[in-house]
Amino acid sequence: MVEDQAQACKDHNPTRLMQDFLEKATSGSMDDMLVEFSETLLNMSNCLRIAVESKARAMEEAAQWKRKYEFECLQNGAEEAGGLSANYRTSSSGSDFNSVPDVAIVQGHHSHEQHLGCSEGPGISSCDIFKNGMCSSESNNLDGRGLLYQKVLFNLAWGCDGIKDQHAKHDIVSCERGDIRTDIRRSKQIILEWKSAPRSVAIFMKPNSPHVQALCKEMVKWLKEDKGMNVFLEPDVRKELLDESNTYTFVQTWKTGEDIKTLHCKVDLVITLGGDGTVLWAASKFKGPVPPVVSFAMGSLGFMTPFKSDCFKECLRNVIKGPWPITLRHRLCCRIVRAADCQESTNCRKILEDDFHLVLNEVSIDRGMSSFLTFLECYSDNSFVTYVQGDGLIISTTSGSTAYSLAAGGSMVHPQVPGILFTPICPHSLSFRPLILPEYVTLRIQVPLHSRGQAWASFDGKDRQILQAGDALECNMSEWPVPTMCEVESTCDFLHSVQECLHWNMKKIHCADNPEGQL
Repeated sequence: MVEDQAQACKDHNPTRLMQDFLEKATSGSMDDMLVEFSETLLNMSNCLRIAVESKARAMEEAAQWKRKYEFECLQNGAEEAGGLSANYRTSSSGSDFNSVPDVAIVQGHHSHEQHLGCSEGPGISSCDIFKNGMCSSESNNLDGRGLLYQKVLFNLAWGCDGIKDQHAKHDIVSCERGDIRTDIRRSKQIILEWKSAPRSVAIFMKPNSPHVQALCKEMVKWLKEDKGMNVFLEPDVRKELLDESNTYTFVQTWKTGEDIKTLHCKVDLVITLGGDGTVLWAASKFKGPVPPVVSFAMGSLGFMTPFKSDCFKECLRNVIKGPWPITLRHRLCCRIVRAADCQESTNCRKILEDDFHLVLNEVSIDRGMSSFLTFLECYSDNSFVTYVQGDGLIISTTSGSTAYSLAAGGSMVHPQVPGILFTPICPHSLSFRPLILPEYVTLRIQVPLHSRGQAWASFDGKDRQILQAGDALECNMSEWPVPTMCEVESTCDFLHSVQECLHWNMKKIHCADNPEGQL
């Protein structure tokens, strides 16, 4: 019996069985088995990959619906409690439910902002500025005489055809069950509503103009005596007024760069007396948030100056009373990255304060005094776009589309269209046509190391700086737009300015149809 069991174990030995199988198998059959075995493994790997991808998609979809459900619950809770609505970034393109609000929804009875008089219901609140910590310190709101300034708050609402829309949707694109759809689009005009009357105003005026100076004096007295507002003027303008009369001692100003950095915390309203250049100059004083701007046309161009100076009292009364339509004019944030400050790692870059610029119109890159054509490398989000050979390149905002970009062959674009204009200057190729890129891209314009000449960069026509070989200019949309007051509404003002300033498509009608020869 023992011998029989030992023989059975010997017969069922796996090693022995494998050896017998290999001895019996022919070379041809072995190859067929290996091919079949490899195909089986490949099929199994494909099945596993499909299962993993399906699970990942299901988890992602579940997370999206969870975020949307939580967001709607918070929004409904805030509306029922009378608290604050979610604050979004000031972008005309809206946001979807995957976007994370800048400030979470706060219940009314737990909100400190409600005590300050912040907004209730849908819209954008000026409380965003305070929550970002830019005006949290009371020391920033003190002037040299120890006076404390408190910022006046306001709301931004959406409207259509002059009617405010309290239920404007922020979700533009949605995806349900694999189907992508967009909501019905309507032209929503942004409307500014003051929580209380503005208390401080800053006036920027065109220099060397007696007519503008006379109007500025009259406006300063009226704002102080009739409206009881604190008036800020530039140091040189204030000095000229004090040299003429001591009655302007109430006028305030700023002295140092630190005062300018906190100017937005002291000023509720900005008034410009001049042309578009004066608006650019006023906007350049604010490196962060910009107060609402009222622009009176007293210059040669008026794309951004809709108000008439001869009726400034009526205009300012209406604006101060509110609500009033505004246009959000986006700015470009430009940084110069020097080749000498770059190390091996692209993440280690030294950016000086002088190499940081905010532009409302455009940044232009040209060849300067060099006799060689400008040679530039252009990247969008680190992806190569094209080379530029010619006199230069213009990176423009939509507000600046009617400025240098238009003269170089670019298109006219409504200022509230979110986009960045990419316009070459006298390109060396006839097929190099202007582009309009989305506002979320980051452009990098670099002078190649093998370039024969330098390049020069100008920011809104000033602060001209040289770009050596290896230097780069990075541009992306700033989060702080310039809110300008409208005379009628955004689109009407834009079309009116194009017709008045450019005489767009103005021609005489055929005499048979128009005997008087009117345009």
